[in-house]
Formats: sequence, C-alpha cells, structure tokens
Amino acid sequence: MKVTDIAFACYPVTDLRRARRFYEGVLGLKESRFFGEGDKGFVEYDLGSNTLGIGNGAPDWKPSPGGGSVGLEVEDFNAAIASLKQHKCPFRLEPLETPACHMAIISDPDGNSIIIHRRKC
Repeated sequence: MKVTDIAFACYPVTDLRRARRFYEGVLGLKESRFFGEGDKGFVEYDLGSNTLGIGNGAPDWKPSPGGGSVGLEVEDFNAAIASLKQHKCPFRLEPLETPACHMAIISDPDGNSIIIHRRKC
C-alpha cells in the first residue's frame, strides 16, 4: 500500500443541527456536500485541497476531547481569536506563540478539540 494524501478529517457529533450552527455560523465554513437525511448524516466542508467532515451516522462513533484534532489555518489569528471569544467558545489552550506559529485550542459543542493556527512563514 502507498498512501498518497489525507482524504479528509472528521469529527463525530451528537446533534448535527447544533454542530452545523457552530461549524458554519461560528467558524464560517461552507457546506460542500451533505449525505443523509434530517438530523442524521455527514456534512463535508472543503478547505483548500482538504476536507473536514462532521457526522453522526455511526452509533459507536463518539465525540472525545482527548481524541484526534484538526488544525484550521486562519488568515488573521488575532481576529479569529477575538471572534471565538465573542461567541464564547471554550478554550482548552489559550492563544500562544511558538517559534513557528500562533495557536490556540477550542472545543466544539460536543467537546471535540479544534486547533486554530497561523503559520509564521
């Protein structure tokens, strides 16, 4: 087997409508595709050459604050942090600066960890 790319990253959610309000309303993502019906399904958001998905169709797939996470690269780190604080998003890691980047970790409504990131290129 030869792996050539990451096809997508995804998060399990318990309430798809609530999750969509967060991912679309707070994070500003735009739906690319939806599979399912009503409150059960899988939503994909294309971000550059990658895809982030959220869904609740598999009964044993549960949200977890200690599980995997995705790093979302933002254009303006300070503006992103200000917007997240305005929306009262819970921060698991307050904004910090490293030699390579600025980053913070927030939680979605189900407790999944999301990294907000800006490279220092």
